[in-house]
Amino acid sequence: MPSDVAGTAAPATGVAPAPWLARALDALAVVLLLAAAGVALLQVVFRYGLDNSLPWPEEFAQWMFVWAVFVGAGLAAARRGHIVVGTFSSRLSAAAQGRHRTFVDGCVALAATILLGEGASFVAKTTYVSPGLGWSFKFLYAAVPACGLITLAGLAHARWRESGVLVAALAPVAAGVASWALLAAAGPAFPATAASASLMVVALALIALEVPIAHAFVIGTFVAFVPQGELMLVTVPQNMGTALNSFTLLAIPFFILAASLMNHAGITRRLVDLASALFGHLRGGLAHVNVATNTMMAGVSGSSMADAAAIAKILVPEMTRRGYAPAFGCALTSASATLANLIPPSLGLIIYGALASASVGALFVATIVPGLMTAAALALVVHLVAGRRQRDRERAGSAERLAALRVAIPALLLPIVIVGGVRFGVFTATESGAVAAAYALACGALLYRALSVRSFALAAREALHDTVAVAFIIAAASPFAWTLTVDQAPQRVAAALGALASSPVALLLLINAFLLVVGLFMEMIAAMVILVPILVPMVKTAGIDPVHFGIVLVLNLVIGALTPPLGMLAFTTSRVVGTPVTHVFRALLPFLLALLGVLLAVSYVPALTVGVARWLGP
Repeated sequence: MPSDVAGTAAPATGVAPAPWLARALDALAVVLLLAAAGVALLQVVFRYGLDNSLPWPEEFAQWMFVWAVFVGAGLAAARRGHIVVGTFSSRLSAAAQGRHRTFVDGCVALAATILLGEGASFVAKTTYVSPGLGWSFKFLYAAVPACGLITLAGLAHARWRESGVLVAALAPVAAGVASWALLAAAGPAFPATAASASLMVVALALIALEVPIAHAFVIGTFVAFVPQGELMLVTVPQNMGTALNSFTLLAIPFFILAASLMNHAGITRRLVDLASALFGHLRGGLAHVNVATNTMMAGVSGSSMADAAAIAKILVPEMTRRGYAPAFGCALTSASATLANLIPPSLGLIIYGALASASVGALFVATIVPGLMTAAALALVVHLVAGRRQRDRERAGSAERLAALRVAIPALLLPIVIVGGVRFGVFTATESGAVAAAYALACGALLYRALSVRSFALAAREALHDTVAVAFIIAAASPFAWTLTVDQAPQRVAAALGALASSPVALLLLINAFLLVVGLFMEMIAAMVILVPILVPMVKTAGIDPVHFGIVLVLNLVIGALTPPLGMLAFTTSRVVGTPVTHVFRALLPFLLALLGVLLAVSYVPALTVGVARWLGP
């Protein structure tokens, strides 16, 4: 899963800073991530089992998470594995692609040098210690310059492995370092125009040129603040380190790890078998199985990209053999994969909760009805579009259904454990992710006996890479969002929209239209990091519940993951199956209409979200 509904990862080259060093650093990052999950689980045991909460586990887990992400981000740069918005490079000639790759590597090197230089400067200035561990914050923030150093070394080695020419290997790194030195020296002479304007122009231009999103954010923030002197530049490493030093965001790697363990344990195949036994006999049966499987998988993974890739590999080839058009199978899988962000645990809602300071537990409960409404709407489209087909299989007997249910019950219990545990205070929403990972490990190793030491290591490594793809963008976008806030961009946007909207109903209509347009051009995580600080104060002022708005916002943005020109869920399934994405976009039209209908209902009937949250919420 490259990041969740988030753009694409640049093609990996498979090279790294040095083979042995890359493996060692990769293993270190995995160990740090597993240590964070283990310590969070330990806190649950002590608090609920022994009634004796420890003072340090949350802080320790957060710091391990920060280091795992920044070490992993440095390694990902060497593999060219960071998320980019692909626009034009695939249509260039081979020679032009090489020049473009050199330009992108130079930009990544510039961002890495900013992290190294400004990060080291900030670490030297840091003097305070953590309250729980008593450790100096120098150790936490040192992860930022470490990421820069690993990135620079990795880029140089990767290019040397590709070209075998030392000058070609060092050229982008030297260009990045020289650009940083030049900007830092000449920056004070630049006119101190509105920081947010400079930031948006530079960052969006670089993203359009296929520079990785996170590195474009870093460069944009640096350019925005370099005229204002060294004191403002420290906000880049400070905000990046602080952004990930969040217990709420720890839920992201924990649930990704749980999903990865479930996949390696064969849970996905068992859920497909259950859905087939229950719905495969209907007309258009495999299409109904697709929706049902994605609904069940949503309660396990929380990741739309992971579900889209997994279900496309398993179900779409079988649907094609049964006579379904490949584009229809891809479109249905893409649309159904949105359920992973609309049924708890949802990574989109976790990120929104962290950015908006909203209760993740309340968001989990509030999204249950909208998620089920979405599944029902997609099933209705399947009935209308594919319902005239012959049955794909005979009705399963009671014995077959019970056998499939018995095998799948452990996976089906996971969302109940998560929501119930949060609702009744057994663990926090973040700790529920660690519980989910432990539960998935127990199921795979003990119940299904399909998870070996090797597959566990592979699952943990995959979870690290997927976590880095998501979390590094969040870290890089934090100073980006902070810059907008300091420049009072949220207040200006709020004033403009407030002048156009005379009531909460009109405001929601405008925001929905705005978010649908944003979803056409921006990936989900970057859009949330930029827009949540702008929109949440506005909707609060208008009397709209932030929990209700969180469901509306996430639903808007996952719809954007289905629409051109980006439409990353469509790109994911088309790439897995080998179907032209333009055909997939056309086949998505009826599903998009159904999702828009659900969006309108959820937007204007708050009882579907906050009503349920008040009844069942934590």
